[in-house]
Amino acid sequence: MTQGRDYDSEIRNTADHRYAYSFDFDVMHPFMLRAFEPFVQPGKLLELGSYKGDFTRRFLQRFDDVTCVEASGVAIEEARRRFGDRVRFVHATFETAVLPGRYENIVMTHVLEHLDDPVAVLRRVNDEWLAIRGRFFLVCPNANAPSRQIAVKMGLITHNAAVTPAEAEHGHRITYALDTLERDAVAAGLRVVHRSGIFFKALANFQWDRLLQTDIVSAQYLEGCFQLGQQYPDLCASIFLVCERGRSA
Repeated sequence: MTQGRDYDSEIRNTADHRYAYSFDFDVMHPFMLRAFEPFVQPGKLLELGSYKGDFTRRFLQRFDDVTCVEASGVAIEEARRRFGDRVRFVHATFETAVLPGRYENIVMTHVLEHLDDPVAVLRRVNDEWLAIRGRFFLVCPNANAPSRQIAVKMGLITHNAAVTPAEAEHGHRITYALDTLERDAVAAGLRVVHRSGIFFKALANFQWDRLLQTDIVSAQYLEGCFQLGQQYPDLCASIFLVCERGRSA
């Protein structure tokens, strides 16, 4: 995130692409929390990129001390109205944010792909913000998700890791796969202790939103997609790393 970008504009929906979908809020967020739970540490939580607080509200059920860093003034004001003083908000980019200490749990979900210099920000996580025994939960959309691979075969995108024009309007800079995500985490000095995927996904988000309005998909089916994702992480909607502090630059 650098000067010259309009973060308020980047979160607006476009004619053919939403910034966030009901599928993200209602399906992916609960499954992400389940994936995080075995690795969560007692203590404070830092959410890097909180948008309007949809994921933040779930963290408040688990953590007493929550800090959020968000670059969009529009998003952070809405989140402040929702949570008041229950959350400590920092309106800043990750490159410029000044935080008071270190955190036992740091979460960055579907944000790293928006950054101009992801390794530099990950280095701040490792060197400045992550506690000695802390855990960093890093989640990104997966280039190899079957929904994207199908889009390639349909001729809608050129290759799995393509950044579509609509994604670019929302500030995407890269589409990660497990190998490139781990590459950047390691380059920043972080130590990867767990790698996985979240939710086997063969449909696009807008297709899931329509499907979820029907009774075609049951809770059991969603659970099956989550469990299958543990078996085939490279075919998931999102890829997921748990990191600990490693060497400092």
